[in-house]
Amino acid sequence: MAQSILLPATMNATLEQTAQMLGVSRATVPRLQSRFRQSQMERGHAVTPRSWGGRRRELMSLERERTFLKPWMEQAKRGQMLVVSPLRAALSQELGRPVRASVVYRMLARHGWRKVAPDTRHPKNDPCVQADWKKVAEGAGRASNAGKRARSSRAADVPG
Repeated sequence: MAQSILLPATMNATLEQTAQMLGVSRATVPRLQSRFRQSQMERGHAVTPRSWGGRRRELMSLERERTFLKPWMEQAKRGQMLVVSPLRAALSQELGRPVRASVVYRMLARHGWRKVAPDTRHPKNDPCVQADWKKVAEGAGRASNAGKRARSSRAADVPG
């Protein structure tokens, strides 16, 4: 097992060359390396395990994100609502490149922010058009109901 680590390290051998020297398949070499590292960790030797997790495509470090969000945090503490579009514009300016809204939402979620209140109205809302529509709908509804009542009462008067 140790040869699977020593041969590539000392002789700059590829996985294929190491496998040929050890008499095993290419796929077996990484398994042997992993098994050796695991056995060394169990014995108490200082072998740093490989960590494949993490944010490999981060645009800012977590600390830099915290400092970027600090003024916005103070605005929210004063009771003002946080709107994503100005935050997105400021983030784009900070990074020097455009970013999507999803980047801002993920950053806010990473720092424990959440959406508290939904939008109260549609952005294309027009109160005048709504009021006109209500007037038309109310008038049409009354006329049609009155006609139904009149017809139904006549039908009841007819002896039958």
